[in-house]
Amino acid sequence: MDALQALILGLIQGLTEYLPVSSSGHLTIGAHLFGLSGAENLTFTVAVHVATVLSTCVILWREIVWLFTDLFKFKWNEGTRYIVNIIISMIPVAVVGFLFKDYVEQVFGSGLTIVGICLLVTASLLAFAYFAKPRQRENISPLHAFIIGIAQAIAVLPGLSRSGSTIATGLLLGNKKEKLAQFSFLMVIPPILGEALLDVKDMAEMGVSNAMAGIPTTSLVVGFLAAFISGCLACKWMINIVKKGKLIWFAVYCAVVGVLAIVL
Repeated sequence: MDALQALILGLIQGLTEYLPVSSSGHLTIGAHLFGLSGAENLTFTVAVHVATVLSTCVILWREIVWLFTDLFKFKWNEGTRYIVNIIISMIPVAVVGFLFKDYVEQVFGSGLTIVGICLLVTASLLAFAYFAKPRQRENISPLHAFIIGIAQAIAVLPGLSRSGSTIATGLLLGNKKEKLAQFSFLMVIPPILGEALLDVKDMAEMGVSNAMAGIPTTSLVVGFLAAFISGCLACKWMINIVKKGKLIWFAVYCAVVGVLAIVL
């Protein structure tokens, strides 16, 4: 992987992690076009995933500080309730990660057809969420957090957008747009870190030297910085887009890219 490829893939990861168009699907398409696979792709994926987690922490640092401040008051309050909802939302994806990890990895290696189909599903979800007008609820309940977590767990499939699935599901359940975008981005931090740790474990099993053999350090740094900077921009942009309810254009985009992926 050269620096230009790393730059392009890093930008793709940073932008599509937050925009509802599927980062995994776009990275799969990008890796396919560049002919990347195996250890080289795994090492790069770990780097850009960590970069996007850091971008979330930078953009939502006030909310994160608030959560930890409330947590360490050691009493039941709004922040503690929010953290409990995040933990509840993690249950489905934890089950998928521990019990179905091998199956998911097989799906990732099954070509672009599955990516295209999942992108079409993402387009449908976003369209439904755009046209649906449910009664808006003030706070996300534990039950809704769990259902949104199920949407996140299903979105491990390449092409099924995590942010698109969780935000669309929350909107269909009637949750307020402003709070939903924030919850969607905060709830993904633990699963992404967990996924990165599992990938690091796989790298350790194959040997660090073997994992790093196919990718220069320069390319890793370029990809990391590209994912971090574009992730910061996309995270802030997406929060504003959700508030304005302008998700239909992403549905159109996913539909077009999904058809192209199937044709390819």
